This record gives sequence, structure tokens and C-alpha cells, in this order.
Amino acid sequence: MQTNKIRWDVIEQLSKEHGMLSKTFFYGLPEVTDPVHTAVATDDVIVQPKWDISDKVVISTAVVGSFYSKNGNPNQPITPDEIYNSAREAILAGAPIIHIHVRNEDGYNRLDPKLFNQVIGSLKKEFPDVMFDCCLVPRYEGDWERMLEMLDSKLIDVTPINTTATYCGDMLLTKAPHIIIQKARLVQEHGIIPQIAVYSDGDIDNADRWLFKTGLVETGATGQPSHWLILADLPGGSPMPTKSGMVETFMHLHNRIKEIDKDAVIMVCASGRASSYLATLAVLMGCHIRVGMEDTVWKWPHKDDKIENNAKTFLDYKQLCALLGREVASPNDYRKLIGLPLK
Repeated sequence: MQTNKIRWDVIEQLSKEHGMLSKTFFYGLPEVTDPVHTAVATDDVIVQPKWDISDKVVISTAVVGSFYSKNGNPNQPITPDEIYNSAREAILAGAPIIHIHVRNEDGYNRLDPKLFNQVIGSLKKEFPDVMFDCCLVPRYEGDWERMLEMLDSKLIDVTPINTTATYCGDMLLTKAPHIIIQKARLVQEHGIIPQIAVYSDGDIDNADRWLFKTGLVETGATGQPSHWLILADLPGGSPMPTKSGMVETFMHLHNRIKEIDKDAVIMVCASGRASSYLATLAVLMGCHIRVGMEDTVWKWPHKDDKIENNAKTFLDYKQLCALLGREVASPNDYRKLIGLPLK
């Protein structure tokens, strides 16, 4: 230990002159430190008020998406039976909201009403209170008509509206303005809640210009709070390469959304490398989360351990929320939050 830069003669002199006791004055006796009030103000002055965070947190379980294959995660459900069984297992574990994609025989994402009905239709019969949402992205010839068939099917309660044009990995993912606007209109006409899905801050601006400033989708100022989904940290989205990068990026996206709608309901995906750490930050910030195998293959940012099971993943996040004093919202809690009729 280096001590040659300390003026020890001065230290010794000060010790003799002033003694070795810290100076303490108790102005608030008999309380030393009151955690709620101060002795110099009336009792209605609360010095440390409770934070404005909802007791309830919505956890959506996204059992499979359109991106990853079994090469990325060998545990990924791909076939209709695998997707059905994974979703059912999560529901039995207590998951109140399931986000669903379906894959064709080659393992690629498809907008196929028959496959959706095979998975969701059977689950709805067994679990009528559970909520379902799924992506209805018209990518191929005939998909727009298939999307309309899905909207008519009454299988889903929520669907993302992706206001994005980005390279997601090595895939160009674009949604033209007229498609975004037409889809947002039709979804609402069918009584389904549009969830504005954003990959970056540019997507937030697209949503503001095309959906909110036009009045097509309401904000909390004009009706029910808007519903958003932050899907950052995928390749091509807003990056979160470090711990501080994760916090900065999340807060930037969060605050831009709140500038559009201060009452916005924000769901955050446990996505990319940020995975569980991003979801934890979202819960701390009073947001809601989407977890599962759609948005990441990793359990943690600093390890290569892969997600093994969607039901277990839901239970892990449920425990995390409980440790942070938040309770998993029921399907009806979610319906009330986003403006759907209760069941």
C-alpha cells in the first residue's frame, strides 16, 4: 500500500486537535432517520413516496417466431404439433397470453389459417380464457386474403403492426405505408387490438406519422392507451452491445414512445443477446414483457446457454417479477389494460 503522498504530520495534528469522533447532530429526535416524513414539515409531506409502477405485469409467452431454426436452438418448436404442445405446456404452467407463429413443412414461417386453427383453435377450446396474439405479415401471394380470413376467424385478440423497414439479420423486412395503414384499420374494425411493433426509433416515428397523427389509432389522450412492442437487439434493430448500451437504447425507445402517448402500454421483448437482462430492466421500469423462443435463443447475455423450454422460461420470469414485487396479470387484467371486453 502506497502512503508516501499522505501528509501524515497534518493527519496527526488534526487528530489531536479535533479528536476521532464524527460530528453528529440529531435534529429529528426521537427519530434518527424517518423514512417517510421529516421533522421540519407537516405529516402530509412524504419524503420518499411510492413509485408509480403497476402491481400487475403482463407476460406474453412467444413460443416460436419466424426467425430461428433448430440450427440456432435445437429446442425450437417447428412443427404444428411441437408448437401446440409447447404452447399448451406454457398455459398449464400459468401463462395467460400466448404469441404464436406457424411454420410450413420446410420449417418456414407462413400465414396459414389452417395451421393457425390447428394450433390456436384446439387451445382455445381447452383454455377459453387465455389470450392469443400472432403475427399476420402478408409476405407471399394470397397472404392478404389469408390475413383477412384470420381476422374473421376470431382466433386472436392482439396482433402486431410492424411499422418497420429494416434488415433483420440477412433479410430485408419492409412494410409499405399503405399496407401498415390498411392493416391497422382492418384489425381495429375486427375488434382486435393493434400492437405497434418497433425495432428502432425510426419505426416509432413511422407509427407516429402514419397511425397516431392521422388519428387512425388512438392514444391515451383521445381514448384507450396505445399498445406498443419494443423488439430491439435483433440484428438490424437498435443495438444493445453492452450493459450500458442496453440501458441507453431501451430508455431512448421508451421515452420516445411516452412522448407520443404518456399512457402507452409498452411490452418489451426479451430479445437478442440482451435477453433476460432486457426483460428485467423492462419490469423495473414498470413495463410488460414478452419472453420465449421467438425473440432470442439465449438465456443470458454473458453465456451461450440456450432456452430449453417455453413453460420453464415463463416460470422463471414469473419468479423474477415476484421478486420485484409484481404479479403476473391475468387474461382479464390484460384485456382491461388494452381495452378489450372482459370474459
